Parts: sequence; C-alpha cells; structure tokens
Amino acid sequence: MKVILKEDLEHLGKAGEIVNVAPGYARNFLLPTSKAMKASLGNVKDLENQKRHVRNKIDKMKLSAQDLAKEIESLSITIAKKVGEQDKLFGSVTSMEIEEALIKERITIDRKKILLDEPIKSIGNFVVGIKLHKDVIANLKIWVVRED
Repeated sequence: MKVILKEDLEHLGKAGEIVNVAPGYARNFLLPTSKAMKASLGNVKDLENQKRHVRNKIDKMKLSAQDLAKEIESLSITIAKKVGEQDKLFGSVTSMEIEEALIKERITIDRKKILLDEPIKSIGNFVVGIKLHKDVIANLKIWVVRED
C-alpha cells in the first residue's frame, strides 16, 4: 500500500515522501496515528503543489538575502574604541557592537548570524562574514579606529 508520510520516520523515510508499506502497518499504525495519509491521486497532487510553494518561498528568501548581501558588502563600518599601549584595545569589538553599527545603517541583522570567530582586539581593517541564508554569506568591512 502506498502512503505519503506526514513526518520523518526513522526506517521509512522523510516527511512528504511516498513509500510502499504493508497494508496492515498502514491501516493499524500509520493512518490512525496521523503519521501518513493514503497516496490517492488528489493527495499526491496536493503534495506536489505544497512542494512547489515551498520551493518558491525558499527561492524568494534566497533572492532577498542576495540583495541584502550586496548592500552589506557595499558598506564600510567604522567603530571607535579606546586604545592602550601598542594599539591594543581596552576590551574588544564584539558581534553586539557590530549589530548596533549595522542598525545605525538601517540594516537589522541578528547578532547570532555574525560570523565572528573571536572578538577583535586591535586597531585595523577587518572583514567579518554575516550568514544571511544557508547559501549566502556577506562580507562586511569593519574599520576599528582610535577613539579621541
């Protein structure tokens, strides 16, 4: 018997897949617990329609992320910090400060998406990655300068 899985099942497959199972397994377990539905012609068409909508939505999100990446890569942010001897910063530049600098430029990014391996602790020019989408990473130019 062919069924469409509504959720991921370890030994059968992932949600949205059409799998062939024993009729008793489908009747007694999968269908009553709403883990699957019969693979009728109407249900298969609905599934394909839902998959198409999801693909379109993902494509739109990726395009908007690419547009935002172009905007971010055209920016150059300057962060002023107090400096001690040998141009070492008192403290460091963190993802929170980078997020605040982006907000001043009217770009709202969650600081968890800022790919800062370790805080910046010296004066200079740095490039920091920002993950906007699973396939889109923007490179932001940051200038850390001495505060007057």
